[in-house]
Amino acid sequence: MWSPDMSPSATAAVTDTAAPAPATGKGFVQVEGLGKAYTPDQPVFADVDFSIARGEFVCVIGHSGCGKTTILNVLAGLDTASSGHVVMDGREITGPSLDRGVVFQGHALMPWLTVRSNIAFAVRSRWPGWSRAQVDEQVRKYVEMVGLLPAIDRKPAQLSGGMKQRVGIARAFAIQPKMLLLDEPFGALDALTRGAIQEELMAIVRQTRQTVFMITHDVDEAILLADRILLMRNGGQTARGWEPGGIAEVVTNPLPRERSRAELHKLDGYYALRNDIVDFLVSRAHPA
Repeated sequence: MWSPDMSPSATAAVTDTAAPAPATGKGFVQVEGLGKAYTPDQPVFADVDFSIARGEFVCVIGHSGCGKTTILNVLAGLDTASSGHVVMDGREITGPSLDRGVVFQGHALMPWLTVRSNIAFAVRSRWPGWSRAQVDEQVRKYVEMVGLLPAIDRKPAQLSGGMKQRVGIARAFAIQPKMLLLDEPFGALDALTRGAIQEELMAIVRQTRQTVFMITHDVDEAILLADRILLMRNGGQTARGWEPGGIAEVVTNPLPRERSRAELHKLDGYYALRNDIVDFLVSRAHPA
């Protein structure tokens, strides 16, 4: 994983922090018994189990406070769980790694660097022995993939919000991670820009067969992008005592994988799927 908030020396220090772990045979990514508690007797979530197949796009939806971002940060190696573990490609995740690329809602670009230099910094961190020509070739490939070659030598202040997010996506893909982690990357964008970048992301994921774990609050976004959708419930106090949150339901997307935003509402099964997810968020996402 690479983050623009890391110094070059810090980035180099986190290139391989995953510890060997026995392969479970249950998925490319296997999350088992994951729990997080800030107060010992009131865990935010507990006993979270799910797997992600290689090349699968998984979205997680839930209300604020259910622990979605915490789970993503554990997958990224940026946070630790109170219990359980995560195995990716046969190795337990114990810290950040360039095997995982992260895109946050904020673009987090270094403002003093151009688009080219922002992405080149990440590429050099991934492949420190590459020549300048090799780095530039890799940068241009992914800048072109997100449609930003005309802006490759601009700085972030000269870019729109949507363009900045495209740079963030290009930077994450450019290091060719084994898994891409997206934390509401389009949440701050207007509807038209959001739709355009969703379509671009879908095209890139299909082309690269990237494994993706994404947080979203947008039901249609999850239906458009995901192969499976994890529905998270919130923890809370009940008549039976404190009940931690967790994965309440797992929904397999029955719609054809080759789908577009414009045609989504015309597909058989779309409204039934959408209504079920909305019903969960309205009536089943909080403890009774």
